[in-house]
Amino acid sequence: MAQNPHLFYVSLMSSDIASLTLRALRRVLRATDIGSRRLATATGLTPSQWLVLREIASRDSPTPGTIATALKFSQATITAIVDRLQELGFVQRQRSDKDKRQFILSSLPPGDAALAEAPDLLQTSFTKRFANLPQWEQAMILAAVERLAMLLDAQDIDAAPLLDSGAIDRSEPV
Repeated sequence: MAQNPHLFYVSLMSSDIASLTLRALRRVLRATDIGSRRLATATGLTPSQWLVLREIASRDSPTPGTIATALKFSQATITAIVDRLQELGFVQRQRSDKDKRQFILSSLPPGDAALAEAPDLLQTSFTKRFANLPQWEQAMILAAVERLAMLLDAQDIDAAPLLDSGAIDRSEPV
């Protein structure tokens, strides 16, 4: 009969558990880095740029404010990311016919091609798998990760809901 893994962890010394936790965290950081590099190689985009491009392409006549609200990014962050996507020829801005103060964003064919060529993002597979967990386990993981952020003095760092290790509004992939 296999040993209960929970009993195994209970029998470890605190320093062993800390070491195993750091190793697991390192694996998450490495997976994030590898995923970001795969995306950059395939499309030239950062994960946040891909996310904004995907959101623009999936909506009918979105404004920067709509995209910022949907992704929970700041307006300034969306502006910086859209500037970069426009430089790459992936999106365009057009003044709204209804309100000249607003811009309407749209995806261009090179942007659509980049979305089609993009590998699956880590947060996409995470979200699908996470949704299949029981709610108690989802809550337990959230509590543990929030606690980990606190232990790393990262609880007050603003972060978007995506797995990426660089600045969210950087113009170049890492």
